[in-house]
Amino acid sequence: MEESIERRAHSGIFKNLYYAMKDGSYHTRLSFLIMGFGQISRGQLGKGLFYLGVQAIFALYMIFFGGAYIGHLFSGDLGSRLAGEQWNEQLQIFEKITGDNSFLILLYGVVSLVIVFLFLAIWQMNVKGNYDNDVRERQGRALTTFSEDVQSLLNEKFYIPLLIPPFVGVLVFTVMPLIFMVLIAFTNYDYAHMPPGKLFDWVGLSNFKMMFSLSGNGTGFAMVFLRVLAWTFIWAFFATFTNYFLGLIFALLINKKGIRLKALWRTLFVIAIAVPQFVTLLLMQKILDGDGILNAILGTRILWLTDQRNLSLLPRTMIILVNIWIGVPYTLLMCSGILMNIPTDYYEAARIDGAGPSRIFFHITLPYMMHITAPYLITQFVGNINNFNVIWLLTGGGPVDNLHYGGGTQAQSTDLLVTWLYRLTTDQNPKYNVASVIGIVIFVISATLSLITYNRTSAAKSEEAFQ
Repeated sequence: MEESIERRAHSGIFKNLYYAMKDGSYHTRLSFLIMGFGQISRGQLGKGLFYLGVQAIFALYMIFFGGAYIGHLFSGDLGSRLAGEQWNEQLQIFEKITGDNSFLILLYGVVSLVIVFLFLAIWQMNVKGNYDNDVRERQGRALTTFSEDVQSLLNEKFYIPLLIPPFVGVLVFTVMPLIFMVLIAFTNYDYAHMPPGKLFDWVGLSNFKMMFSLSGNGTGFAMVFLRVLAWTFIWAFFATFTNYFLGLIFALLINKKGIRLKALWRTLFVIAIAVPQFVTLLLMQKILDGDGILNAILGTRILWLTDQRNLSLLPRTMIILVNIWIGVPYTLLMCSGILMNIPTDYYEAARIDGAGPSRIFFHITLPYMMHITAPYLITQFVGNINNFNVIWLLTGGGPVDNLHYGGGTQAQSTDLLVTWLYRLTTDQNPKYNVASVIGIVIFVISATLSLITYNRTSAAKSEEAFQ
């Protein structure tokens, strides 16, 4: 019987609440309504007053502030009163009307929802604590005192106070903005609905339909989205694998026996890394400009970064080449370290079996490198999908190609999804709702690719290989 009670006390959240209501004492059952009641009635004043204080603060917050904003979220009303001026007949003056602010209503609603979930987590801890006390009493064990609880937090449960600051940071700076961005995608928040002078409202899936519906001409949002998405994947593929394989080749050359001044070659690549990336990109942009150094040397007028012909093939090619210049040194240094740690027994055994250099490379070196660097490749690919700096500092997303990227979409021919999103939010006619849809698409693509590809790599399937 005691073992059964013990198992129930350590079951899942919902089972724990069920058993607490079913088998708990009146202290525990009343704690469902009055947090901290069970602890206070049992003499655990510190815990009890903490839980009671949390409940009181939460109740006051919801009554005087948060409840109204949550009501706005679920009623589908993000404000109804516009800001402006109203004539006061009695005073014969115009009075300023504050009005509603849809942005703040949505923001405070998200904050209030997060606070509700945090409160429910603390409420569950309160109930579980009372049920744990029931178990202790039935087993004849003494209840913990306040000093014992403090000592536990400072020793075996010290991870709890350590993790609270980063947890709060992630909640405030990652989770809440992410929820807010997702909700914006279901509104009509754009230049025509800009608070506080104007209000925006829920529009359901209209933004997604506009983004993914292929009906209409070739410059609608759907066609432009597919073009930008295709270029994003093409860019990410070449930016990732050109850097990787060229870095690997250079590393193999430098580490090859008989090559002199190995330290010098590595130092030169380190110097390339030492120059800040944005400085290199701005310099390359000036070199490749229509009036830049390269054209002056060649005596030509080639538009390296602004040629619109063939779907801006030349600017896209130059972007990939410049990315090789700034990316290969990182890969070379990483590959050099891995190559120097490949067990020599593998190579000696292969040579004894009569394997040549190419067979050794494709059956030993490359599989070993791919096994070790698979997570790095996934990270680089996803990072290149969101590589804002290279595109923005070289071309700014341009050149402008109204033939393929018009229709008020604000996209340009070398834009990635992330630079298009940025343009949509900083343009003179911002479309925050469409930008939020693109942000959701980027998140889904990045998360899906990362999870699927990593779980299918040998690094995840056979962690003990090459050890």
